[in-house]
Amino acid sequence: MNFWLIKSDPDTYSFEQMLMEKSTIWDGVRNYQARNYLAQMKKGDKLLFYHSGKEKAVVGTVTLLKESFPDPTSDEPNWLAVEVGEPKKLPKHVTIKEMKDNATLKNMLLFKQSRLSVMPLLKDEFQEIIRLSEG
Repeated sequence: MNFWLIKSDPDTYSFEQMLMEKSTIWDGVRNYQARNYLAQMKKGDKLLFYHSGKEKAVVGTVTLLKESFPDPTSDEPNWLAVEVGEPKKLPKHVTIKEMKDNATLKNMLLFKQSRLSVMPLLKDEFQEIIRLSEG
């Protein structure tokens, strides 16, 4: 199993919407590196759901339900989408400040390539963010 972080501005697609819908197609990714990460995802992988924009915090988790397929929002065959679901709200949101202040998370890709909307996480990073959410 692999671990990932996906980002969305809550004004575009919020975790609350994900909780209501139970699953969604994660589409519209138009960055080659992020697209390559989508291609590497495997069914059952665990993903952190990060609200970008004003909030800047990890707010929940989702599971990869369907591996990459052609993005239905693009006419170009090179862009990919995945299906995610099984949303679980974190007990407490974990802010970007909390993550930056945590030694275990100091090398997260989120801090080095902050514009990526899809990125891999180490298992230790995923587990530390879950631990932080539990207070």
